[in-house]
Amino acid sequence: MHDPHLPVPLADEATLHAAMLLEAERVLGLLRAAAARVVTAESCTGGLVASALTHFPGSSDMTEGGLVTYSNTMKQTLLGVPDAILAQHGAVSEPTVLAMAHGALSAARLARLSVAVSGIAGPGGGSAAKPVGLVWFAVADRKNATAKAAKQVFPGSREQIRQQAARYALTMVADCLSGTL
Repeated sequence: MHDPHLPVPLADEATLHAAMLLEAERVLGLLRAAAARVVTAESCTGGLVASALTHFPGSSDMTEGGLVTYSNTMKQTLLGVPDAILAQHGAVSEPTVLAMAHGALSAARLARLSVAVSGIAGPGGGSAAKPVGLVWFAVADRKNATAKAAKQVFPGSREQIRQQAARYALTMVADCLSGTL
């Protein structure tokens, strides 16, 4: 069996989609066992994390909701990401995803966990400092008053990058619940 902490070897979109759904199913089981709910705050994944979670019957018991905040204005308005963070660090940064994760918890009072994703899915928009495939993630846990951020650079097409990012976000939730994050 493939280690869920390692990226899936670059595969076609159908294989990546199946891996994302397997990880979502695992996360839902962990959420159910912990009697916990999750909320998502997504930019480059455009709702893929929430979609993967809600793919399964009964997921409404563990999924509070999802916010797609693609623009900086939406990050500010819906999640309360400070303008100063966006101006200084940009949307694809550790401070931004941490603020997104905290903002999602503020918006979803019943959620114990939040996961935030912001990145550059391409094919354009990258730079030397922030290449196409760069994605920042954050998970916040209301119960333990903790938050953790991580970044990855994924290869592939726009859709492959988005699917790999959604799967990684789900793995971060699983790791938070299992105490390995």
